[in-house]
Amino acid sequence: MFSPASTLPAVKADLYETLAAQARAMLEGESNTVANAANFSSLVFNSLEGLNWAGFYFFDGKELVVGPFQGKPACVRIGIGKGVCGTAAQTRETQVVRDVHAFAGHIACDSASQSEIVVPLIAPDGALIGVWDVDSPQLARFDDEDAKGMEALCRVFVESGWNTAARGT
Repeated sequence: MFSPASTLPAVKADLYETLAAQARAMLEGESNTVANAANFSSLVFNSLEGLNWAGFYFFDGKELVVGPFQGKPACVRIGIGKGVCGTAAQTRETQVVRDVHAFAGHIACDSASQSEIVVPLIAPDGALIGVWDVDSPQLARFDDEDAKGMEALCRVFVESGWNTAARGT
């Protein structure tokens, strides 16, 4: 049974290291992608301050489709190359957006969002799985340290056993 840490480190690098260890323990032995994505979203959303959305968009072969998340209802489909999520999927590079209003083509699913970080999820064979998307109502909430931490968390998720059968494709 998974038990979250009762206190989390204040230093950002240590915080992400602790979250990665917690995610690894939580996902260990479970191969269902939906279950893992739901618990992963909840862990991050409830562990990091200043978030208003945290979740997945999975690639269905044509576009990104919303997956398990925490927060207000979200946009259901996002085209590759569209918005921050679609850009991360297209470029396969983490997108750190300090001010979403300065990002050309930003898709506002929640008008309260001011900053965003999106990490592309890539399968071991190089295939696009989707993206991990986190929003904040604070300007400049995310930085390079968050990018490194989120990328480490996403590696834990992908390594937990990405299950192509769960994609529905």
